[in-house]
Amino acid sequence: MVLVEGSDRGATPAAERFDRVAKAVLDVPTRPEVSLDEVPAPSRLASFGVALSADVLDGEDELASGRLVLLHEPGGHEAWDGDYRCVAFVRAIVETDVAADPMLPGVGWSWLLEALESQAVAHVAVGGTVTAVVNESFGSMDHQEGGSEVEIRASWTPLLEGVDADLEQQARANASAWLDLMCTAAGLTPLPEGVAALPRQRARG
Repeated sequence: MVLVEGSDRGATPAAERFDRVAKAVLDVPTRPEVSLDEVPAPSRLASFGVALSADVLDGEDELASGRLVLLHEPGGHEAWDGDYRCVAFVRAIVETDVAADPMLPGVGWSWLLEALESQAVAHVAVGGTVTAVVNESFGSMDHQEGGSEVEIRASWTPLLEGVDADLEQQARANASAWLDLMCTAAGLTPLPEGVAALPRQRARG
């Protein structure tokens, strides 16, 4: 059973339902360029949680990285407008002239909305920030190459209302949308129509 650290909820109906949701999220298909791992979920934000971290790689070069946390509070959470909440973070390397473009934050936010729409994610209460970061070295560090990044922080309340396979598909769609956002930020072209992402093989035990 997948529970947040420190949880002692046991095998309640809510725990069993979240276990199905968490397993679906962890089994999200990925592109070959994406390295995906389960990481500990925050222990104080909700009764249940599951978290993923991912990197988008070009050979040994990292193009983007990110983290997704799916939280669940049975009975709902007033601030979420629901009983689930996705919290996503994406950081991607961009060209300096792109980072300096005042349109970048709006474009970055559109990437998120398009990813949610593309995966048919039913959701409410989406919000977040997009930040352009330009790093330049000075003084004793001026030999180090500078760089520019875009950082996208977002959260939304997924409407996970199905049962069995429908519930699992709805949960997995949220993780797929996060991965789509990260791949777009990394500059990867969308997979051609008819080409599926690779199913993820999770470690058992």
